[in-house]
Amino acid sequence: MTGTQTSDEEIRAVVARLSRPEGSGRRTIEHAAIMAEGGRSAAILEWLADAAWVPEKLPDTTAQRGSSGLHGMRRETVRGGAGPATPRRYVSQPRDDT
Repeated sequence: MTGTQTSDEEIRAVVARLSRPEGSGRRTIEHAAIMAEGGRSAAILEWLADAAWVPEKLPDTTAQRGSSGLHGMRRETVRGGAGPATPRRYVSQPRDDT
């Protein structure tokens, strides 16, 4: 690879290396693994979007943690629960063969 250009084949190889199979026939790739690729991470995220990979839906944190009351609200704000969240992983469609 030279410069900041990354070919489709190179990105496909990186996605195949970083992703893992799920029991449902889909593949999943961690956001942290994508970010660890450094300068290629933006190209990888774009490739995933073009290939119909979807961000995993995050669970509703307030329902699970029982964050009622003043301190519960503060914990969610400090942890970033009050703003937009970055998905932890991306999931392929079942028909994807990477």
